[in-house]
Amino acid sequence: MRDVHASTADTVTGFVAGLTGHSPADLPPASTAGEEWLAVLRQWLARQNCGLVSIANPGSFSWPGHWIGIVDNAATPGQPVGVLLFGTPSAVIASPDAPQLIGRGVEELGFQQALILVPIDPFTQLEVDGARTVGAVVGIYIADVKTAPMRSLPVATAIPGKGLEGDRYSAGAGTFTPRSDRLRGYDITLIESEVLDRLTLADGTHLASAESRRNVTTRGIDLNALVGLEFRIGPVRAFGQRLCEPCVHLQRLTRPGVVAGLVHRGGLRADLLSGGEIRVGDRIEAAR
Repeated sequence: MRDVHASTADTVTGFVAGLTGHSPADLPPASTAGEEWLAVLRQWLARQNCGLVSIANPGSFSWPGHWIGIVDNAATPGQPVGVLLFGTPSAVIASPDAPQLIGRGVEELGFQQALILVPIDPFTQLEVDGARTVGAVVGIYIADVKTAPMRSLPVATAIPGKGLEGDRYSAGAGTFTPRSDRLRGYDITLIESEVLDRLTLADGTHLASAESRRNVTTRGIDLNALVGLEFRIGPVRAFGQRLCEPCVHLQRLTRPGVVAGLVHRGGLRADLLSGGEIRVGDRIEAAR
């Protein structure tokens, strides 16, 4: 897809705001996200249990609901515009930057990209335990090279906007380290020890804290409840960006059954807002 003009990115962001019942001011502004605006938008949506899925063949796509297109506009060659579509067959029902496109069918449009908003998990409501609001750090782990075994530390130095000193993500060398610093949620990961205690893999074994490849293991606090909130790990301030869901990469480094066993319980991805030392035994709780 050709580069999208800022106004088009703003239009798409506005469509997503309306479809999710939010004010456009609640969403990350495309103007500050640059070329990564769509990735930044998807990260915000992850906190709402939603995602934007690309449509492979929009010119023949029909849907009895809303979907979003980025299409050519004859009035501004080389600068595609955002449109909102609906119906089976589908037609444009909104186009702030090119109102002449309203009513056009999909076969009349030149698509650069098409997206549909879907829930990440339509069948499971994330459980949040309101009674587990305070906990403690029971383990700290880092690996200086991606895929290398995690090693345990009694104390680690938190570097705001980076990660834990000596860890591969702090060095910008993690398996999933993004190319842009506008994409957030890669500084530090946390997982509940209670989850690891309950998880029994196919071979009858349990996943050790270090094997989970999360930086901090906690006890006592519901990490899912920290998504979208500022919290403290000892003296360090952090922000819960989204769940740290399991993936096949983690399973390949460990054993079968990890992905299925950690769905929605794989921990938390967070950004570090301040620096300081994190120690085993430190209190962890939502900021007040």
